[in-house]
Amino acid sequence: MRANPTEPETRLWAQLSRSQLGGFKFRRQATIEHVIVDFLCPATGLIVEVDGDTHVDAEADTRRDAALETLGYRVIRVGNSDVMRNIEGVLQHLLATLQAMPLRRAPHPNPSPEGEGLSGSSSC
Repeated sequence: MRANPTEPETRLWAQLSRSQLGGFKFRRQATIEHVIVDFLCPATGLIVEVDGDTHVDAEADTRRDAALETLGYRVIRVGNSDVMRNIEGVLQHLLATLQAMPLRRAPHPNPSPEGEGLSGSSSC
């Protein structure tokens, strides 16, 4: 999917990449457990899903979103037409949501062995 994104995904990624939206960093095609999401802001846990015309299984989306929310994520779904016709409105909505969300405290992706460096001592 990453090699062949839809036009709306490409356009939205052009605005979300490189921390352009309020300084918030996003990942594209992020994996959360067994689910791949379109865009993820790790700092807040906001997931942005871009839904197209062929995206018709609302029940599956509801179950998927609920499962992600139990893990502490918030899911916002935007339509292809919204991205294509009103990307500024989409970006304003996403930024307002991001700014209203608390920052998450995530574990370091590469923790040091045996807890080295966690004591706060400054010996080198």
